[in-house]
Amino acid sequence: MIVLASLTVLLPFAAALAGFLLGPRLTRALRGGTPPRTPLRNGPALLACVPAAVSLVLAAIVAFTVWRAPGTRTGGLTVVDTGTVPVRVALQVDGLSAVVALMVCCVALAVQAYSVVYLDGDRRYSSYAAFVSLFTSAMLLVVFAADLIVLYVGWEVMGVCSYFLIGHHWEEREYSRAAVKAFLTTRLGDAGFLVGIIVLGVGAGSFALDDVLRHVAALPDATVTAAALLLLAGVAGKSAQFPLHTWLPDAMAGPTPISALIHAATMVAAGVYVVARLFGVFAAAPAALAVLGVLAVVSMVGAALAALAQDDLKRVLAYSTISQLGVMAAGLAVGAHAPAVFHLLSHGAFKALLFLAAGCVIVTTGTNMLARYGGLRHGMPITFWSMTIGFAALAGVPPLSGWFSKDSIIEAAQHSATHGGTLYDEARGPGLLGVVRPLDGDWSAYAPPAAPDPSLAAALQKLEPTYGVTIPTGVAWLVYLGLLLTVVLTAAYATRTWLMTFFGEPRGTRDVREPSKIMSWTVAALAVPAAILGFFGLGSDELRPHLGPALLGIVLTAAGAGAAFLIWNRDPALDPARALGPVRPVFARAFYVDELYAAAIVRPVRALARYVVTADARGIDKAVVGTGRSARRLAGPLRTPQNGNPQTYLTGLIAGVVVIAAVVVIFQ
Repeated sequence: MIVLASLTVLLPFAAALAGFLLGPRLTRALRGGTPPRTPLRNGPALLACVPAAVSLVLAAIVAFTVWRAPGTRTGGLTVVDTGTVPVRVALQVDGLSAVVALMVCCVALAVQAYSVVYLDGDRRYSSYAAFVSLFTSAMLLVVFAADLIVLYVGWEVMGVCSYFLIGHHWEEREYSRAAVKAFLTTRLGDAGFLVGIIVLGVGAGSFALDDVLRHVAALPDATVTAAALLLLAGVAGKSAQFPLHTWLPDAMAGPTPISALIHAATMVAAGVYVVARLFGVFAAAPAALAVLGVLAVVSMVGAALAALAQDDLKRVLAYSTISQLGVMAAGLAVGAHAPAVFHLLSHGAFKALLFLAAGCVIVTTGTNMLARYGGLRHGMPITFWSMTIGFAALAGVPPLSGWFSKDSIIEAAQHSATHGGTLYDEARGPGLLGVVRPLDGDWSAYAPPAAPDPSLAAALQKLEPTYGVTIPTGVAWLVYLGLLLTVVLTAAYATRTWLMTFFGEPRGTRDVREPSKIMSWTVAALAVPAAILGFFGLGSDELRPHLGPALLGIVLTAAGAGAAFLIWNRDPALDPARALGPVRPVFARAFYVDELYAAAIVRPVRALARYVVTADARGIDKAVVGTGRSARRLAGPLRTPQNGNPQTYLTGLIAGVVVIAAVVVIFQ
């Protein structure tokens, strides 16, 4: 099992290495000096798609094996002795990692196949495909890592890959600025993330995930809370949650397939996955869960309002991702571990579908702007029906995947709010400080160990009967009401975008048709999991819809979608967002958070930098240069005798002899 997991990680890495070293040469060799007849004769495409397909098969075998025989398997390659806390290079396979890895591989293969046509003729396609493979491998390393340091390696490699992929067309200043912004913003959060890992590892005496989760109960409350808050800094950066969310909408400058990969399977999904993987740490720090809940509400409601007013199709989907990640974070804040992971999976399916379908629309129309669309359903039937499924899943229309996963989170939030902030899973079954049931139903990896340390044993004995971990009731109600409002807003902006894209009169002049079979059928294939994935949760009581919350969700979805439709139907030629009135510019600029950061951080830093440069030029540089000039002026007269002229030296020698002889004669 560990061997299969290792190959799943290593195959995309090998593809990336081969792509960097051999991609252009292999392209020329396969072409044989003539243009290829099919895209798959392109060497980098083969290096990208074949390993991704094999990794998908291996991930499916791993997931099926874990489903048939639940449990945790761990295997290590070596132990790195650091002199203090050792680092174990090891992988871990359980229900959570297996199902997330399967999702990552599915989306990665779809993106690689789609990109073959989408970037056809791009002179840097080989490096692009190699970076996508490296991106995929890094995310899989995060998913399967059994050690926090190994996880951090994959975490940082993803950050580097995102920089190069977002800035793929770096010649355009917009792209290069977006890449730098994404890199710096996520690095800011990652600084706290690294410190949090160190705090946990040193406190537990090990960086191994299982050891950290076992020893968290014995750590001081202040240590656990500090570590959890530091980890949240990295999570907010990677998963684009307030206040480190501003990089994600600008990252839409990159190629559309990269947007699909970042939003659906890598990067932003990593933050939510880490919270789910280390949920025992966060549940042992209710203050951190409360902070997570507040940030989630601000992110999901604020981003949904911003999406409602955007003119750019990709920015609508970008703010939608921020909002949906907030929904997952809200679920984790109230203890809905399995529902949050379930929504992560369903979101990966329908968001990859939406972005790749958006790529089809953009290629056909030549623009990202919603105002230039309209009536596209007639010429693009495959894209239309696929994107309809994607928007319906996003809005939570039953019985599509988004309805199942979002409904289970709403139910968990309702339970927590009406039970004084008690964590959802804590109230439904036994557990150690919020360490909840894994998706595979196996409790063995989470059971309190037989601790040889008497202090640890005493701590476990004292804490094990304590099942009532809570967050503040006000935060629980805030999360619940924020989720309900987000459901309404999500249905509204999804309906608005869908109507403006596919209905009404055509507003463009280009021939409307499907861009290519590979792109269209890749989108159609992704529509299948977006439609049926929710049914896989029917076997779990946590994920199965229940009458009250389900009806409430349906009513709210209908209200949001109905309001958008009624406003649009008055005049299909106009944007329904006009109903927002004077607040639309505020929503469209995402509440001017970027402008606030520019005024409060960017401009002062630039002013300080200019002052430092000026002080350096006028002060330090001037002093150094002045010292050099003074030395040269002083040395001028002194170097006159040493001018390199032999005649001068001989004349001086003779004059000296004459003077000495005269002195001797005179004074003798």
